[in-house]
Amino acid sequence: MTYCVAMALKDGIVCISDTRTNAGIDQIASVRKLSVYGTPGERAIIIQTAGNLSTSQAVLTRLEQQFGTEFETILNTPSMFDVAKLIGDTMRNIVADYDNGPSMQNIDMTSSFLVAGQIGKAPTESFNIYPQGNFISATPDTPYFQIGESKYGKPVLDRILAYDTSLGEALRCGLVSFDSTLRSNLSVGLPLDIAVYPADSLEPPLIRRIDEDDAYFQQLRSSWSTGMRTLMESIDPPPSDYWQHHLK
Repeated sequence: MTYCVAMALKDGIVCISDTRTNAGIDQIASVRKLSVYGTPGERAIIIQTAGNLSTSQAVLTRLEQQFGTEFETILNTPSMFDVAKLIGDTMRNIVADYDNGPSMQNIDMTSSFLVAGQIGKAPTESFNIYPQGNFISATPDTPYFQIGESKYGKPVLDRILAYDTSLGEALRCGLVSFDSTLRSNLSVGLPLDIAVYPADSLEPPLIRRIDEDDAYFQQLRSSWSTGMRTLMESIDPPPSDYWQHHLK
């Protein structure tokens, strides 16, 4: 399991992914699920993955093997729509190859992808690519996508995030969403990878890794927990007749 969030906002893009791939009793494994590609001054592309690890790694490897060839690649497609289509087509082909073997029956080999970025003078865009290879794009009304273990972190995004939210506030909101998920689901774990892309910069963003020693993340976790408790204590409890009659 994993948890990834991609936010497509007026000022740019914020992407956050966890790194946990296994959370068994005696083994916890991690791998990077957020990748950055691009050409400075021309395009910046962020790809996040969830689902079957062998499939997602095979998709990224095949996409990278096409660099410098005569084939269409994510570095020469004319639009972000074409980038999403290329990823979806590549995933379908790889899953079809896996499905040919009888030993793969009843094994879910599918993956999900989030891809966000900007090419040239076109606006920033974000796409959610489903396991079947089809996809949808983010809109100002729905400015974020989640894949993986999304339910615990969704409420804070729904309450706070909007298309005109600043990149800094969106990153803070996303980290709170991850903190809520980390507390409720062992299959999502630190470290986290984040990439923030300011619109029209056309520079592939650096990936920052957040681990247990990250001072800001620890401050955010503590402040959020304290604030939630303080807010709960500030709300008047229900009157006794609100609930006692159920005991009769």
